[in-house]
Amino acid sequence: MTLPNFLIIGAAKAGTTSLNNYLDEHPQIYMSPRKELNFFAIEGERQDDYCGNFQGDSDTPNFITNLESYCRFFEKVSSEVAIGEASPLYLLSPKAPDTIKHYIPDVKLIAILRDPVERAYSDFLFNLSRGAEPIADFSQAIAAEPERICQNYWFRWHYKQRGFYYAQLKRYFDKFASNQIKVYLYEDFQADSLSVLNDTFVFLGVDDNFCPNISQKYNVTSIPKNRTLNKFLDPRNPTSTFLRKFVSPELRKSVKSRLLNLNRRPKPPLLPEVRKQLIEEYREDILKLQELLDKDLTSWLTV
Repeated sequence: MTLPNFLIIGAAKAGTTSLNNYLDEHPQIYMSPRKELNFFAIEGERQDDYCGNFQGDSDTPNFITNLESYCRFFEKVSSEVAIGEASPLYLLSPKAPDTIKHYIPDVKLIAILRDPVERAYSDFLFNLSRGAEPIADFSQAIAAEPERICQNYWFRWHYKQRGFYYAQLKRYFDKFASNQIKVYLYEDFQADSLSVLNDTFVFLGVDDNFCPNISQKYNVTSIPKNRTLNKFLDPRNPTSTFLRKFVSPELRKSVKSRLLNLNRRPKPPLLPEVRKQLIEEYREDILKLQELLDKDLTSWLTV
């Protein structure tokens, strides 16, 4: 059975989908055909163990809970040097580092971190846009989070909790050698994607002269004018999957991008007082993370 030799472990809403797709262009890299397999975070668990406002198959998380099913996603690996998958849940999950260490101890781990307040708000808007968040006010959704966690809501609704990166990354640094872990900042990935990708290629031991097409942006959070259209365009929608048989990938991508752009309305701004409150809750974690990574994160502490 083939297992990956690298994982993109997070964070959610921090560019992991774009990184996954750019890496997939590289001829020496094999990426799982499905993102967010979640296996190392939920091995042996059941979907019924979790609560949440799941709106049909396109919003239901992947529950790959046994090794045999997980390995099927890597059956088509041939001569690729780097074999990977991306599951942002791995960063949040207390269970994942131990499970990963057990199955693939020599794995390489990649994380992209985003300002935790902006990340939480983007995550909230993403759920809201998909009809998965019944609370329309961000502050109220944050206030509801502790009770939701106690009720074992799926991790999609752990908006604030997902931003305590120091605590999450420390679990990996405690179990894996530092040269197995590569951490990038979302701001750097946005500003110069090619430099980050070049560094990632070096880290993975593949040809770093390869230049992927970075013009396409993936999984961009937006508020749709019409949610039904967004759901129709979701690649996991059965009707959308059927139509794929009759439309070329190039035309499909062009039409989908145009329709999504036309269906967007401006995102509501994050209220300064909400940002200020969350910064204070993240402050200690951010300062510890600065020391762990030796990176300047003072911009994350600015209101």
